[in-house]
Amino acid sequence: MARNHKPEEIIGKLREAEIVLAQGGTVADACRRIGVTEQSYYRWRKEYGGLKLDQARRMKELERENARLKRLVADLSLDKAILTEATRGNF
Repeated sequence: MARNHKPEEIIGKLREAEIVLAQGGTVADACRRIGVTEQSYYRWRKEYGGLKLDQARRMKELERENARLKRLVADLSLDKAILTEATRGNF
């Protein structure tokens, strides 16, 4: 079952995995301990590795804002194309 984890949960789990690895455990051991697949662990480490909690939250906020702005630009571009086409037919 896929579950969306919050950035603070991910950072906590990555820290827990780091402890297991520092104690000589394997990545597989660390993944079992935090309850995720190795694929998720590596993806999280790539995205959140080295980030502090506030930085991770800010990054997610910016990603959401960026997605919202992209949708807005797409909607406005479509509106402009429709209006341009409509004015061509009126003259």
